[in-house]
Amino acid sequence: MRVCVYTLGCRLNQCESEALADSFAQEGFEIVGENDGADLYIVNTCTVTSKAEQKARRMIRRFAQSAPTLVTGCYAQVNREELEDLGKDMLIVPLDRKARLLQLAAHLRTAMESSLSLFDGMKSFTGEDATVFDYDAAAFSYHSRAYLKIQDGCDNSCAYCRVHVARGKAQSLDRAIVIKRAKALEAAGFNEIMLTGVNLTMYDHRNEGLGGLLEALLGELGDIRIRLSSMEPDHIDERLLRVLEDSRMQPHFHIPVQSGSDPVLRRADRKYTIAELTSILNRLKAIKDDPFLAADVITGLPSEGEREFEETYAFLKGMGFSALHVFPFSPRPGTPFFKAKDRVPESIRDERAKILRTLSTELNDAYLRRQEGKKGEAIVLDRKGGSWYGVTGNYVDVRVVNAPLFAKRGMLLGGVFGGRSDRFMEFISGHQ
Repeated sequence: MRVCVYTLGCRLNQCESEALADSFAQEGFEIVGENDGADLYIVNTCTVTSKAEQKARRMIRRFAQSAPTLVTGCYAQVNREELEDLGKDMLIVPLDRKARLLQLAAHLRTAMESSLSLFDGMKSFTGEDATVFDYDAAAFSYHSRAYLKIQDGCDNSCAYCRVHVARGKAQSLDRAIVIKRAKALEAAGFNEIMLTGVNLTMYDHRNEGLGGLLEALLGELGDIRIRLSSMEPDHIDERLLRVLEDSRMQPHFHIPVQSGSDPVLRRADRKYTIAELTSILNRLKAIKDDPFLAADVITGLPSEGEREFEETYAFLKGMGFSALHVFPFSPRPGTPFFKAKDRVPESIRDERAKILRTLSTELNDAYLRRQEGKKGEAIVLDRKGGSWYGVTGNYVDVRVVNAPLFAKRGMLLGGVFGGRSDRFMEFISGHQ
């Protein structure tokens, strides 16, 4: 039986989806992609923006036309009623019960051996209590790198965000379990681990923090590379900055900046100033040689006038980010900004998003030009059209030139950056 786990949203959702896929693979199910035809679809939804919800509804309708479909995730948690009539053989499992789905594959196998239909088996599933840290994949169907969830929830309450409503308060996986799982992934042959969470830098933030965890983790691991999914600025402290100097910590930092204007940040209840953020970014640049700095930015946040947008543009350009992930403000139900009276007109919001996306292209082009001729390492991701493709430590998508005959997914290759071809840079393998 063929199962597709389709994921929308953040790295954490991808991590949890991989664990769900692994639970099915261990029970003998075949894991397939969205276009490969499946007997069961699992859709792991996101509620960060209205566009993410629209895409979820579209994909659910498409999948439900051909096979039983199970819907879970943040959108299923906060707006279940919007999903209930999208398909016939469809089951909705809210986020607070999603971890129980790790037991679904075994249940379905037993149910179908008892001559129940697939959908009747789904409906009969209840599952035992599970925790948000039960996601522990030993193999990864949709990624070549390992994902390890170490944190969930968020204690902040940013005025535009309802992820903390869906995910709840911040929780951290016990340090000893993090180390045990990371060592198991290294022993399994993975060359890189992506650490994920809702607010990763809030890990154990009342005690030794993410920096303390990384110190202990690096002390137990060998040469495996560690990448952080993202870092909220308000909990990037001196201890964390020091540990990032380790060569195993990859030179790729994703920072949810959201705005480059202090008044807008205060209005959105963000917990840092532009001066503080500038200091952190300059430290990151000093720690690593020309790291890939990515920023999330929201255009059209309430109170963002022309002056505030110009401040944001100047800040993003001046700091020399490597790429911008630009989101037009999407009012989310249940958040303080949902009924804000100082909303920016949608036409202006969208025009500002267009301007920042153009800036992102310019910044990314400049960053890629600076990489030409530099040495690096790349993880091999996939083979297409006779060529291997991968991603480097500084998060550059590359086409591997002179790949060894024994190349395979997940392999770590040394080499030199060549020129750019379409959206990929060439990475000339075999040069150290």
